[in-house]
Amino acid sequence: MFAPIVLTLKQLIGKPQFMKMRGKAIAMHSRVITNVCNQFGIERTPRQNMIRLARDNGKRLGLLA
Repeated sequence: MFAPIVLTLKQLIGKPQFMKMRGKAIAMHSRVITNVCNQFGIERTPRQNMIRLARDNGKRLGLLA
């Protein structure tokens, strides 16, 4: 779904810069998930499962192309 946009962005800014930006986005998203889980008292294992689910959804949607 988003793969064409992601691949175009990767071409425009170059792979090293893209990978750096991607890593920062993934880290930010994981922090948001962690903060929400902490706010609602969700333990570590379910939190890790949510992060894995977000990763798998990103792959399916083409965000990790």
